[in-house]
Amino acid sequence: MSLLPLKETLRVALVGDYNSTVIAHQAIPLALDNAAEYVGVTVDYDWLPTPEVTSPEDLVGYDAIWCVPASPYQNEDGAFLAIRYARENQIPFLGTCGGFQHAIIEYARNVLDWDDAGHAETNREGRLVIGPLSCSLVDKSDAIELKPGSLIAEAYGWSQIEEGYHCNYGIAGFFADQMKTSDLQPTGWDKQGEIRVVELRGHPFFVGTLFQHERNALKDMPSPLVEALLKAAQR
Repeated sequence: MSLLPLKETLRVALVGDYNSTVIAHQAIPLALDNAAEYVGVTVDYDWLPTPEVTSPEDLVGYDAIWCVPASPYQNEDGAFLAIRYARENQIPFLGTCGGFQHAIIEYARNVLDWDDAGHAETNREGRLVIGPLSCSLVDKSDAIELKPGSLIAEAYGWSQIEEGYHCNYGIAGFFADQMKTSDLQPTGWDKQGEIRVVELRGHPFFVGTLFQHERNALKDMPSPLVEALLKAAQR
């Protein structure tokens, strides 16, 4: 049986509320263009504001979905819908910062049946699986230890990396314990052992990072995870 040829043109959905003042939003097109050149593909990307993501039909035809930073989103249900669509339909998915946080909540709600799972930035009741960090990571960098053999470790080619953050919220401790027996697995930790990367077992490419690796494009540096996303989307 012959293998299908790799796609030469990719469509990527950028799910989030574009804001030209957000540094990550400035960087994402550059990161995609740089990665596309490295991988050898043409990438067409669309910004999908969360209020416009109201049905799975809005996501049909995309080869990859990237849930981007800058939350709270105008319509968090739009972000959850996009994440669930990628998760259930084996669409390559990348979530950074707010996208990482909402991927955690989506999994808690729709896989673990924690209907009251929420984000401490926008909720006051329920199981707040995303809670305040003990120390703010706004415009800070830190070392991250990667799990050998993970998608992110293979993308970077290193067992330890250093990346920059722009966030005040991360995975709550009680949910970190819950993840030990789930398919949503931690694959990157900071020096204190706090989870900074997750991957979904059994999915071709489903990766979330609390750090904003895409911002490296503004320094003319590569974005290995964006390259890995495009490679996954080719298949």
